[in-house]
Amino acid sequence: MLTEDRHSNILSLLDKEGSVTVQQLMKELQTSESTIRRDLNQLDSQGFLTKVHGGAIAKNTIYSTMDENVMNRKALNADAKIKIAKYAASLIEPGDFVYLDAGTTTEFMIDYITNRQTVFVTNAISHAKKLSDIGFRVYILGGEFKSATEAIVGEEAVETLDKYNFTKGFWGTNGISVETGFSTPEVKEAMVKKKSMQNCKERYILADGSKFSQISSVKFAEFDDATIITTNLNSKAFRKYKNIKEV
Repeated sequence: MLTEDRHSNILSLLDKEGSVTVQQLMKELQTSESTIRRDLNQLDSQGFLTKVHGGAIAKNTIYSTMDENVMNRKALNADAKIKIAKYAASLIEPGDFVYLDAGTTTEFMIDYITNRQTVFVTNAISHAKKLSDIGFRVYILGGEFKSATEAIVGEEAVETLDKYNFTKGFWGTNGISVETGFSTPEVKEAMVKKKSMQNCKERYILADGSKFSQISSVKFAEFDDATIITTNLNSKAFRKYKNIKEV
């Protein structure tokens, strides 16, 4: 295959998927690893894509390495977050044992939970207080307090999660990518997200459209590990995936 044809195919695949791996391209284009890496270097230098460890991401993909303060995030895409939260809250049934991750969309959920026969575990102090004030039975994880996201994080929180097996769980994410999965900027928070998801039967990621085609520093789950609840998707590339629920 000519170099120009390979480049065209790589960019076409990126346009559809948002990100690609070297291994994926080797299989798709039936060529060697060294050739693919050379192609990615050339396309990156020409400004057509962004080369990352193990592959490449589309030029419109945003790579974030820092959390924004939770107070600033509450007002961002609030209408979409409320729609997502309402639908997510409707999934909670009598007798559920629910993990509720820290985050602005998961906090919006609390206002719409009508079933009182539910027990919650959370790593967010604000969530715990709000749930308790309404009358829910709620447990909060122990560990290090992270002020930017108002979350309990770190190894102690992960150890606390060992005792729990959740029927349903709801998480926020900073980034969603088909190839790199769900990600967040900070490793201690990623540890808690990863462990709580591993201990849960039904897993839901709550994310407005701004989180798609974004990648943060630390992956905490694969793309197909959870059902994604979102509003109308602008990206056609994601609409073919069955684990995405648009509300």
